[in-house]
Amino acid sequence: MYAWIFRHLPGPLWVRILTSLALVAAALVLMVQFLFPWISQFTTLTDSTIGSVQQP
Repeated sequence: MYAWIFRHLPGPLWVRILTSLALVAAALVLMVQFLFPWISQFTTLTDSTIGSVQQP
């Protein structure tokens, strides 16, 4: 799949490398900005258990 995408990018090799790096960076930014915060509301990974046990 990645080879197919890389072959269909325009330009010489160095332009394709820069374009693919820009596409990867854009995908990472979009995931950090939108996808991961949306998913975090459905997980309990950020719930703290410190102080949840009451001492007698």
